Order: sequence, then C-alpha cells, then structure tokens
Amino acid sequence: MSSFPAVPPTRIDFSAEDREWIAARIKQVLESGRLTLGPFGEEFEGEIARGMGVKHAITVNSGTASLEIMLRAMNVAGKDVLVPANTFFATAAAVMSAGGTPVLMDTDVATLSTSLAEIERRLTPKTVGIMIVHIAGLVTAEMPAIAAFARKKGIWLMEDAAHAQGSTLDGKHAGTFGLAGSFSFYPTKVMTSAEGGVIVTDDDTLASEAKIYRDQGKASFLQNTHIRMGYNWRMSEPHAVIGLRHLHNLPTMIKNRQRIGARYDAAFGGGHLLRPVALPKGCVSNYYKYVVMLPEGVDRAAAKKWLREERGVHCSGEVYEVPLHKNEVLKHLDPGNLTQSEVACGRQLCLPIFASMSDAQADQVIEGVKAAKDKGVL
Repeated sequence: MSSFPAVPPTRIDFSAEDREWIAARIKQVLESGRLTLGPFGEEFEGEIARGMGVKHAITVNSGTASLEIMLRAMNVAGKDVLVPANTFFATAAAVMSAGGTPVLMDTDVATLSTSLAEIERRLTPKTVGIMIVHIAGLVTAEMPAIAAFARKKGIWLMEDAAHAQGSTLDGKHAGTFGLAGSFSFYPTKVMTSAEGGVIVTDDDTLASEAKIYRDQGKASFLQNTHIRMGYNWRMSEPHAVIGLRHLHNLPTMIKNRQRIGARYDAAFGGGHLLRPVALPKGCVSNYYKYVVMLPEGVDRAAAKKWLREERGVHCSGEVYEVPLHKNEVLKHLDPGNLTQSEVACGRQLCLPIFASMSDAQADQVIEGVKAAKDKGVL
C-alpha cells in the first residue's frame, strides 16, 4: 500500500457551522410536523430561481425524477428524443420511462459534448426534442447555436445539467438555454441535498405540470383526484434544508474547485503529461470533474491502480466508463457510428477534485501523475 496519505476522488463537506444550522432547522421541521412540500422547500426553490434568473424552480427527490417529469410534461410517448451516447443511464432511461425513444448522438472528444452537426445528422421525422448534457460542468460554446436551431425546427431543447450547478456560458447559467433544465443534488455533486433534484424553467405550463407530476399526478396537494400519471417524486423538508445550506455555500465551493482546477491547468496545460479537456470559450465551469484524456494505448485500470497504491491518489469513476449503447439494457439503441463516444469514454480519467481540497493534496496528485509518467504507467 502507498506510504502517501490518501487523496480521495471526491468528498462532500459540512462544517460545524453548517451542521448546527441544518440541525436547528430540521428541529423546526419536526416540531411543525410538515415534512414535505413545506416552507423550506418553497424557500429552496425561490433561492434557486433567483440565483439562476428563471421564473420557476421545482424541487423533486432526484435528478432522474426531474428528467422524467420534464419529459412526461412534454408528452414524449411514441416520439423520439435526441440524447448523447456519453451520459449517465438516467438521461436515456427517463425518455424510455416517459414512453419515448432515445436516439443516441455521438460525442465530440475535444469537448465531451454534442455538436450541432451531430444533432442535424441524428434528426428523425419523429424527433420532438433535444437533450444536451453538460458533462463535468462544461457548457459547450455551441449552446446558443443549438438553441437557435431547435427554435427554427420547432422542437424543444432541454438540458441535463446534473453536473453543472453554477456553470455558465457567457454569463448565462447552464440549464437556462432551452425550455427547461434538470439538476441533481446527489451527494457526489458540487452541492447536495443528500438526495434530490430540481427543474428550472421560464415556462408557466411546464412548471404547473411538473408540480402535478411530482405529487402523484394529483390535481392539488390536498385533493386526492389524479389527473396525470405521476409518482411520488416530492422533495422532503429535511432534504430541502440541507440543500438550502449547500446552495448558500455554492459560490465558495465553486471558487475552491476552480482554484484546484487552475493548479492542475498550470501543471498539465502543456499536454506533455496528460491532455485536460479544455474549457469551451466563454464557459466558467464549476469543476465538477477535472477530466484528462489518456494517451492512446494506456491501460486506464492499471494506471488508476498504480496511482492509488503507489501515490495514494484515488481517481474517481469516469464520466463515463462506457457510452450508453455499451450497457446491456441499452444495446438495442445503438444506431452505429458512435465511435467518438467510445473513444471519449475509453480514454478519459478524472483526477481528484473537491471544494475542501488543499494545495498540498493537489500537488500530491500532480507529482503522482509525473511519477506515473516516469514509470511508463501513463
């Protein structure tokens, strides 16, 4: 085992002050007896909407739920939705659960995103919408052009911004370029509510539908008349309290991640050790992940094992290890010619990064990478 202290791939932090603040408000929740769809949830939604400059934020119990609710609200049953092959299972699964068919798009290796040209190539006569995913917190510089194209074609644009809370492109927040955006507050994300997600939108109808769908499809909270095929997708008040605190801390947490990202950029920017995925022009990233592309032929599993065992550097799971069409349950979606997605997934490596990471820990990662290079591991 390594004689170096372990540098974890990621971690989520709550200071003593955070814990005290959260505990006091959860006590209020327990005293009130209102454990779901209450004032803290409303406050959380209001703070998110104001911070992102949107009319509506609708909290739910997961990022996956936020995706499916948006898709159900747009009635995708029997229709096609364009989805990147390089994304988490939930992006495609939500389309399928809502009755639609995901049409997979290839990935631009340089940006880990989807190009406008690829969107045009994958359009079908049944396409009703496009789902763009902001991998690792990177917002492609093509977002304005993609949004304009969707408007021209009369189809909607949505964003799976699970990785991108706080990321912007030319000052505009990820999740606000199209009809709606979905965010995840899972514990590995830049901010968390323990479990949870949110839909952001300026569309009044979609917001109203989302509130119906998240609460079992009921006509209202106090009325057991069901008008939609909804589900229990509510966010509880304790989760909202946790989310409120982390939302308050978000600017500082992103600033700290950016500091580590800049340190890595200074070490790896020349490309002689590893090739970091470059920030798109105009993008200010939250640095949810720091993704580098390994040289062709490098055994990623062996490299991760060496870094962990010899230098204490624990690299996180890739985003993603395999593209969607390489998962057993999604093989039937493979339209062919998704080679760039396979390259992007096969050669990427995520270096440790988190808000409380010290410069010394970042330097340990950098020196570990240099040592791995010297040993021929990378």
